[in-house]
Amino acid sequence: MAQQAQALPVIVAGGGVGGLAAALALVRQGFKVTVLEQAAEIGEIGAGMQLGPNAFSAFDALGVGERARGRAVYTDYMVMHDAIDEYQVAKIPTGEAFRERFGNPYAVIHRVDIHTSLLEGAQATGEVEIHTHARVERVEQDGDTVTAHCPNGRSFRGQALIGADGGRSVVRQQYVNDPARVTGHVVYRAVVDRKDFPEELRWNAASIWVGPNCHLVHYPLRGGEQYNVVVTFHSRQQEEWGVTDGSREEVQSYFGEVCPRARQLIDLPRSWKRWATADREPIGQWAFGRATLLGDAAHPTTQYMAQGACMAMEDAVTLGEALRVNGNDFPRALALYQRSRVARTARVVLSSREMGRIYHAKGVERLVRNDLWRGRTPERFYDALEWLYGWKVDNCLAR
Repeated sequence: MAQQAQALPVIVAGGGVGGLAAALALVRQGFKVTVLEQAAEIGEIGAGMQLGPNAFSAFDALGVGERARGRAVYTDYMVMHDAIDEYQVAKIPTGEAFRERFGNPYAVIHRVDIHTSLLEGAQATGEVEIHTHARVERVEQDGDTVTAHCPNGRSFRGQALIGADGGRSVVRQQYVNDPARVTGHVVYRAVVDRKDFPEELRWNAASIWVGPNCHLVHYPLRGGEQYNVVVTFHSRQQEEWGVTDGSREEVQSYFGEVCPRARQLIDLPRSWKRWATADREPIGQWAFGRATLLGDAAHPTTQYMAQGACMAMEDAVTLGEALRVNGNDFPRALALYQRSRVARTARVVLSSREMGRIYHAKGVERLVRNDLWRGRTPERFYDALEWLYGWKVDNCLAR
């Protein structure tokens, strides 16, 4: 590679969780990074998210573990109830035994807080330059360099490009051009202040109520001063992938069979955001010359495994490790990164689809679901989760 090209930064398309995590991983390998964010401001929207032990392993590897830990709420357990009769389907303790098994906790956090932790870390390095109003529209390669073209004639040249531009990735569209798979599942998200949240449901837990063609989730945020409320249902209408303002009347119309204790959740928020969800079929190729995909651009998934952001951060750490063991040789590193990530992330995408089916079971399938984990010990739950939560930096590369 020419000396001049080696002096160029690495371009990251997208300033969300995956993009900032990639920037941090690249800086730790000695690169300067240019982040191109399409929005007018660098920031994040959304509500709460769940963090498995694998997420904390990634935070630590990216150098922002302390920042993230200070903003998280550590749960005592994960619990699933049948939303019709309140039967407790499963309960997984996430206390001391869980931490000993996986080396890290389970926690919940506001999406803005995780983004802030990554952004602060990136800014503190002094090696990350962020440009807003910079939507990558086209990528051009000449062998040694990559040029990202943005609107109004702006372009940015680098030695490689990481496409972390989300589920609607322009980078993926250019190199793969595959269709999104609209699920027909609609997600409503809101944050409710503690004083407005039912006292009987103020559990320090990631809680889910599963019902026919629907489910409800709640857990504490920001030291328990707020609660995240998420409801999901199968839409009666043809959906188009996107985010709009929600309607309380629509939400209420889908939860007629749900028990009063769970149903009160949908009456709490004063305003909702409505997500019509989609994913894509897993693909085997992410690397295209000196460009690659990361996060939702590489493996957009539904929310049922609560692993979207966790997978993006794993991607970033793995990319950094692939560069490290290959002496920062991008073509070789990108091949190893792809080989290390494709099967694992595809498993998450496909498992998430199946988990959505389990959550939304009805009729006899619901009865089977409710018997599925009856009598299971915490240790057996931990065994089943080992493949997911056992990820660490020292086992992230394909052997």
